[in-house]
Amino acid sequence: MDPTVTATTLAAPTGDLSLASLFWQADIVVKLVMIMLLAASIWVWAIVFEKVTALRRVNRLAAAFEERFWSGGSLEDLYDAEGARPLHPIAAVFGAAMGEWRRSSRVAGADMARGSVRDRIDRAMNVTVTREMERLERWMVFLASVGSIGPFIGLFGTVWGIMHSFSAIAAMHNTNLSVVAPGIAEALFATAIGLVAAIPAVLAYNQISTALGRFASRLEGFGVEFGAILSRQSEEKV
Repeated sequence: MDPTVTATTLAAPTGDLSLASLFWQADIVVKLVMIMLLAASIWVWAIVFEKVTALRRVNRLAAAFEERFWSGGSLEDLYDAEGARPLHPIAAVFGAAMGEWRRSSRVAGADMARGSVRDRIDRAMNVTVTREMERLERWMVFLASVGSIGPFIGLFGTVWGIMHSFSAIAAMHNTNLSVVAPGIAEALFATAIGLVAAIPAVLAYNQISTALGRFASRLEGFGVEFGAILSRQSEEKV
């Protein structure tokens, strides 16, 4: 740190405490912290938009699929139309179960009523549910990370900036408020940006995690009901 340079800056304060001025007058380390937090904040909002859009889409498609599923139509036709090449999670679960059931029907013959077939169908659905939820939960760890460490990164920038300012003030032997205020404001600005990044990340993480949990329960519930249907059909074939 060069206290002479900072001292000169503090000795002739511009009086401009706008956000842009606070950024450009800040120390290079504080600037890097601010840039990193601003980038994280932008990425947080991008993730939030993507997750909200994706959840609305999959819930809408799931509702439409369940309506067709429970309409009483042929499961074979539904599988050929949507399950063979699923475009959304609940169709993928349906397709995994139907695909396993078809394969078991061909090779198991009279053993269809035994528990091994039901176990294979359940495993296929559980694996699919896990895979689909992993896709939906992508980047959730980033939201949690920004929410937890964002304020501390901002605090690091604040502490560094205050240390830098106090070094310059000590060199000037001047503690006049008009001299001290700009440097302190620049440092505190880093904490403010950290909170701007962290607070939406925490709120979004909580809300999206709850929505993802509800959708996971929806997939699992559908899998249980569909597994029971296939089990009954297997018993009828014996």
